[in-house]
Amino acid sequence: VMLLGDSGVGKTCFLLQFKDGAFLSGMFIATVGIDFRNKVVAVDGVKVKLQIWDTAGQERFRSVTHAYYRDAQALLLLYDITSKMSFDNIRAWLTEIHEYAQKDVVIMLLGNKADVSSERAVRTEDGASLAREYGVPFMETSAKTGMNVELAFLAIAKELKQRAVQPQDEPRFQIHDYIESQQKKPNCCALA
Repeated sequence: VMLLGDSGVGKTCFLLQFKDGAFLSGMFIATVGIDFRNKVVAVDGVKVKLQIWDTAGQERFRSVTHAYYRDAQALLLLYDITSKMSFDNIRAWLTEIHEYAQKDVVIMLLGNKADVSSERAVRTEDGASLAREYGVPFMETSAKTGMNVELAFLAIAKELKQRAVQPQDEPRFQIHDYIESQQKKPNCCALA
């Protein structure tokens, strides 16, 4: 699983929230190149090991990260809801993904920093609309509060597990439906 998006959208904090259940506030040193962490999650009683790659968002590291695209099974594409520019750059990220990644890679669009809604520059509807246009699941998240962080990774893990074990003639797992059903559950998406 690779985390992609502009510099400063919260990819490293998103990963640390999932991996350690912690939010590290303050100024972050930008990721240089690429970093990764592992976490095992249970999906329908089966252990799935996620190897999560945190990429540098700066343009100068793009050639390095392109090399990792082709091996990725899933891509979490993040933008910052308080940064219109990070949202506007999503189309460029999707173009790169389609150029360098596998054709059947799982892609999810995430609007991060939903906890700072008072500074919102990108409407939820705009994120949802862009995701529909590209046929990818979408949700807003908060690396700070944990909102939808675990759900994003679990949905990806469930999709990857289903692809690995499911016979071709059976109905496919629907990641969009799964996310929607989980978000409707009381207290589903925020960590306590």
